[in-house]
Amino acid sequence: MTQPDPTQDHRQRLLAQRAAVLAPLSAQRAERKRADLAHTADAHVDRPEDAPAPVAGDGDGESALTERETAALGDIAAALERLDLGTYGQCTDCGGALSSVRLQALPEAARCIACQERAEQLPPFVRA
Repeated sequence: MTQPDPTQDHRQRLLAQRAAVLAPLSAQRAERKRADLAHTADAHVDRPEDAPAPVAGDGDGESALTERETAALGDIAAALERLDLGTYGQCTDCGGALSSVRLQALPEAARCIACQERAEQLPPFVRA
């Protein structure tokens, strides 16, 4: 019997995370499209010559990604790339192995805990 491939599990979790980040955006776009079509249809029935022409694009930006969502998608994409390159699970700073517990908790993690803590520290001149 073959052992399950942990990288496939991580890949599936990363893809699920990406889908979860994008799902609300897709739902917003679909709802706005339905509303636009309903408005266009209503306008066309009332006075066909006054019906607005459909416009392609994002509209007013209500469904734009937040900075946090954009960062999360970038982290997920980078982790998927590391999986493809065979470097997934290695710290991008020191090259050491990330613990399986860390990867289970944060499959998009790029750094070991020690390097992540160093990266999050403020420079000495900023500290009080």
